[in-house]
Amino acid sequence: MTVTSSTGVNRTSRVELPSTDGRWHAIDLMEPRQWDEHPHPHSTRIAFAAAHAVADPLADNTPGAPAALDWDATLAFRRHLFRHGFGVAEAMDTAQRNMGLGWDVAQELIIRSAAQARELGASIASGAGTDHLVSATTTDDVTAGYLQQIEVVEGAGSQVILMSSRELAQVATGPDDYLRVYSHLLAQASGPVILHWLGEAFDPRLRGYWGSTDIAAATATFLDLVRAHADAIDGVKVSLLSAEHETSLRAALPTGVRLYTGDDFNYPELIRGDGTHHSDALLGAFAAVAPAASAALTALDAGDLDLYDTEMAPTLALSRHLFERPTFHYKTGIAFVAWLSGHQDGFTMVGGLQSARSVTHLATVFALANECRLLPDPELAGHRLRLVLAASGIVR
Repeated sequence: MTVTSSTGVNRTSRVELPSTDGRWHAIDLMEPRQWDEHPHPHSTRIAFAAAHAVADPLADNTPGAPAALDWDATLAFRRHLFRHGFGVAEAMDTAQRNMGLGWDVAQELIIRSAAQARELGASIASGAGTDHLVSATTTDDVTAGYLQQIEVVEGAGSQVILMSSRELAQVATGPDDYLRVYSHLLAQASGPVILHWLGEAFDPRLRGYWGSTDIAAATATFLDLVRAHADAIDGVKVSLLSAEHETSLRAALPTGVRLYTGDDFNYPELIRGDGTHHSDALLGAFAAVAPAASAALTALDAGDLDLYDTEMAPTLALSRHLFERPTFHYKTGIAFVAWLSGHQDGFTMVGGLQSARSVTHLATVFALANECRLLPDPELAGHRLRLVLAASGIVR
């Protein structure tokens, strides 16, 4: 007989997890929580979840091969995010842009996802970059590349997110080159865009973005751009994983320009705010913790800060683990949580990136998702974890 305690633990269901020291420890599977859906956007914060792309398990999807997606599962996952009140940040680094998802597939993803968002009355913003360029030797090449992708994103009916460009980082000789390229793009965009400053932890090839490896100097250039073109900018997404930098930056932004936190290590406090300023959100972590984050934002909408803290706090340990170094492999954990939760049939990824994290890392992902009560069917999740362990030669 199954006995459920007052804390929600199913005492007859346990899973044993391996540690890096070779030891095992058992955890109790938590009873799944019946998370309330929130089919409309939250009222006090704008929140986008950067969604991952689900690979077709029958396709090649090996390193270097063209991406092939399971379109039904990929779009169904976006409907899951919409049902919890999130907009979708499409074709971003979470979807493996510059890590296996090429522009040919990315633009189809944007078009399909934007059509679905329009049908459901949901928000969508999509990444426009320069990753389709075979070669770029001048800033004019980069500008032209950006404009090609902006045209596709706007044509799909999506808001534009100007992604950081590896090609611009390679050809720019200093801050003036960044200002010239972005000023032209902002003048050409048909609606207010989101600027994305993706830090080196997420992509080492973006080192020195905005013309300097000194963060203070780069921030000064960034602010010069934002102040000069505030009317063309909805907000800025900053992914530098520094709460101190973010709070300083958001206080310096022109009135009307939002700060969309990209800090997967400190987002609860940044979204909560300091009483004067707060951050909105555009987070890969929200793809993994959507029901819990939605519950927290619902509490915030009601003005219940204590409940907001209670709902959001358990998600932070999971997010910090997902984004541990090397941070750019966080996508593996997000896909793993989606598989454990039944959102996709297989744990396969574009570019074979399901192998980018260790089995012990994934075991901890399981434990932390379980603690958050984010596993809709704990028995299924436990079974799938055991399959991964057995396939890795780890048998208890």
